[in-house]
Amino acid sequence: MGRIRTSYLFAVLVLVLVAGYADAVATIVGNVFCDQCRDGQRSLFDVPIDGAKVAVECRDSDGQMTMSMQETTDLFGGFIMKVDGTPDMFGCSARVINSPAESGCNIIASPAQPLKLSFKLFSLEMYTVGSLFCQPLKPIASLCPNTAPPAITPPALPSPHLAPPAIAPPHNPPSLPQPHPVPPAIAPPHNPPSLPQPHPAPPGTPPPTHSSPIISLPPLPFFEASACSYEYWVKTEYRCYWRLVGPSTKVSFAFGEAAGKRYGRNMTLWEGLQGRGDVYRVLLREATTSLLNSYNSFSFRYNTLTVFLHMNSALQGSLNDALKQALYFKRANLGGGNTKCLLKPCK
Repeated sequence: MGRIRTSYLFAVLVLVLVAGYADAVATIVGNVFCDQCRDGQRSLFDVPIDGAKVAVECRDSDGQMTMSMQETTDLFGGFIMKVDGTPDMFGCSARVINSPAESGCNIIASPAQPLKLSFKLFSLEMYTVGSLFCQPLKPIASLCPNTAPPAITPPALPSPHLAPPAIAPPHNPPSLPQPHPVPPAIAPPHNPPSLPQPHPAPPGTPPPTHSSPIISLPPLPFFEASACSYEYWVKTEYRCYWRLVGPSTKVSFAFGEAAGKRYGRNMTLWEGLQGRGDVYRVLLREATTSLLNSYNSFSFRYNTLTVFLHMNSALQGSLNDALKQALYFKRANLGGGNTKCLLKPCK
C-alpha cells in the first residue's frame, strides 16, 4: 500500500512540474569538430569549430523539402535549434554547409547525419545529431601518430652504408696498437674500492616512501556508460572520482559568466550539489552531476561540452527552460532506467 502511494505521489509531482508546458517544443542539439587527423572519427585531437554553419533539412517520402533551418556554432562547436510544436522529424538530417576559413578546417567531411530522438516527455522532445566533421588539407603530423611514420623515409639510410666501403682501404695503419698500452695505465684506478662504502648506508634508511606517489593517481574514466545521481557525488568515499574540477571549484569557473551572474562568484560546485527547492538551484545540482558524470564516462548521455552548452542555454532562457533542462539532466543522471552507476568506494 505504501509503495502504491509513493508511486501516485511521484506521478502527481511529474504532472505538476510539466503543467506549465502547454506549448510543445522540439529541440535539436549537436557539435561540429575539426578532424585534425583526417581519420573520420572522434579523438582527443579533434577541436570544436566556432562559426560553422549547420543546416537541418527535412524531406518527405518523395524527396521534397518540407522544412529547412540553419544555425551557427558557438565557441564550443555546439548548436541548438528549437522548433515549435512536435513535427515529424523522421526524415530530417543535419549537415555542415560552411566552415570559417580561419578555422583551418574547410573541407566538409561528414555526410548528412539523421536526427535521433533521445528524450521525450509529454510535449517536449529532444533530438541529437552525431558528431559532424570538417577536415584540414593535410593531417597534423605532430598530433596524429598514424601520420608520423610516413614522414620518415628510411630508404635514405642505405646511401651512408656505401660510404664506409670507400674507407676500407685505410686499414693499412696497424700502427694503432701503440695506444693499447694506455689501458694498462688506466687499470690502477681500479683501486677505489671505496664504492662499497655507500652500501652500508641504505640499510639504515628504509626507502618505502617511493611508492606513495602512485596511490594518488585518480581512477581512469569508464569506457562503458555510467550514470550516477547527485547522492553519490556528495559522499566522501567517491571523492577520488572528482577530476578536472574539485568540490571547491567555483560555479562561475565551471559553467562560465552566465552561471556567475545567477549564482554569485563565490558559490562552489559542492554547494551547488546541495541545491533543492528553487528551480535554478535544482538545475545547478543536476548540471553539476552531469558534468561529473561526463568526466568519468566516455559513454555518458551528455559529453562535457554539451553539458556546458545546455546549462548556459537554460540560464539565458525562461524559468520554463530552466525547469525543462533540469528534468533532462535528472533523467540522464538516473541512467534512463538502463544505465547503472559504476563508481566504487575510493581506497
